[in-house]
Amino acid sequence: MMVKPPTRTATAAVAVCTAAYLLAAVVAALWLGNSEFLFYIVTMLGLVTAVAAVHLRVNLTSGALWCLSIWGLVHMAGGLVPLPSGWPFQPPNAVLYSLWLIPEHLKYDQLVHAYGFGVTTWVCWQGLEAIHASTRPTFGRLLLCGAAALGFGALNEVIEFAATQTLPNTNVGGYVNTGWDLVSNLVGAVVAMLILAKCGRPAAPSSAAD
Repeated sequence: MMVKPPTRTATAAVAVCTAAYLLAAVVAALWLGNSEFLFYIVTMLGLVTAVAAVHLRVNLTSGALWCLSIWGLVHMAGGLVPLPSGWPFQPPNAVLYSLWLIPEHLKYDQLVHAYGFGVTTWVCWQGLEAIHASTRPTFGRLLLCGAAALGFGALNEVIEFAATQTLPNTNVGGYVNTGWDLVSNLVGAVVAMLILAKCGRPAAPSSAAD
């Protein structure tokens, strides 16, 4: 699937929007005295730097860049936006991340995980396409991208574990929460793989073996 890389203007627009909400998140975290989210903001800055480095090599599409930026936005909002009184949430913190979208079945946090690591699978696919422009979305290649995304998801859990070991109070949750995070990551990766299998075929399919 050959897609034109974004223009400099489009890339700059994503960068400006991302910088704007990160600055707002820093101000909000300082104002609320939320040390946990200051930790995550520093992590976000590292991830933004990593994405920029990948983009310089791969030329990610505008859609991928915007999807990554939106992921960062909903992540920042998840930890900083308080819930109105009476809204269902998983204790202890009444913030967007703890909101039950379907009480006792689906949290905002899980939806963000599925979305984010679905996008990560897509980004990994674009990295693979950068190596060979006519790459076909075969089962093996899609599995490789999905597995890479799940690896990044596991790294995210390591970062959250580090937060629980270095900060006095966090909203990370326990073992069950971690398990559901990983399941959500898997759902997002599989959905992305299915979409790529359907829509990711190049205009001139390669005859090379997988």
